[in-house]
Amino acid sequence: MKKMINWQRIWDDDGNTCCYRPVRIIASILSFFYLLIINFRNWLYDHKILKEAALPCPVISVGNITVGGTGKTPCVIMLTRMLQENGFKPAVISRGYGGKKASPVNIVSDGHKILLDHETAGDEPSLMAHVLKGIPVITGAQRVAAGQAAIDQFGVNVLICDDAMQHRKLFRDINLVLLDSHNSEESHHILPRGRLREPIKEISRASAIVFTRTNEAQPANSKIGALIQSEHIPVFKSIHQPKNIISGNDGTQKPVSGLQGKKVCAFCGIANPDSFKKALLAADAQVLSFDVFPDHHRYSKSELEKIKSGFIDCRADLLVSTQKDGVRLQKFPEFLTMIYMLSIELEIVPTPEPFKKFILDRLAAANQ
Repeated sequence: MKKMINWQRIWDDDGNTCCYRPVRIIASILSFFYLLIINFRNWLYDHKILKEAALPCPVISVGNITVGGTGKTPCVIMLTRMLQENGFKPAVISRGYGGKKASPVNIVSDGHKILLDHETAGDEPSLMAHVLKGIPVITGAQRVAAGQAAIDQFGVNVLICDDAMQHRKLFRDINLVLLDSHNSEESHHILPRGRLREPIKEISRASAIVFTRTNEAQPANSKIGALIQSEHIPVFKSIHQPKNIISGNDGTQKPVSGLQGKKVCAFCGIANPDSFKKALLAADAQVLSFDVFPDHHRYSKSELEKIKSGFIDCRADLLVSTQKDGVRLQKFPEFLTMIYMLSIELEIVPTPEPFKKFILDRLAAANQ
């Protein structure tokens, strides 16, 4: 069996083994050219040579400067619900990473009915379509066209653009940048040598920073912190809070306390599996096995049979995965009925009020 490159070890400089040294050298060379392209593109936008397109309603971007799971999807869900509760009519627009639909505009959900499955729409848009009631979810590589469609077809008055930090063609009134508290050190390299999608200095484009998973680690006192301070960028802290376990059989929800003392077999195919495992342990579950698959993994029948056999052999009480994985298991309804999905929400701490005031004040200014 062909050995896969462990990019995690390369990015973290973990284990300077000889077998990874050639890969690091090649990745560093590619990073140099990628950095030239990114810097040139940003320079064109900064100097107005490339123009941003503005839509006739406020746009909020939720993004990051790294690959991997910083918590963008939970943040989009939290932000959408907050706006909905405060009288706005929002829609979510996304590139639809991993989806097969290549049309300029794809209506994943009209707010009442889900119109595209996860393979067509992509994992994150499909998940948001399932959990956000009354909210249109639209995908498309051209965010301007997707946003205009949301306005024209659904009469929305604010757009939340998922994973759009690097999509500079669309003008945004609020640019939220999420930083994982675990990965805020200044030693990152640019892709593919490291996690960074663009240089740390581009954080200066942020309207506000949201540090995620601050209950697991504190933001590092690094170059990032110095940049935030020098640019006077507002900073908010958040945690990923487990809320419920959802039955894959009938969708019923139980409080996360239902995991306490239970013997659990768990599996996931997400960008940050460690965070999922920590959530299970924090709920006092006894994790007997924990199978990790690549992010956006498409499960095969044989893989699920192996997971099922392991669950039976362990004589565990519950087989648990994530909501994102649950979306990808829709075509395996028999297996889906066996599992529970852990629902995790992003919460601004110690109180959401300053964050809500920041967002509402910015939207009020945008609408003047």
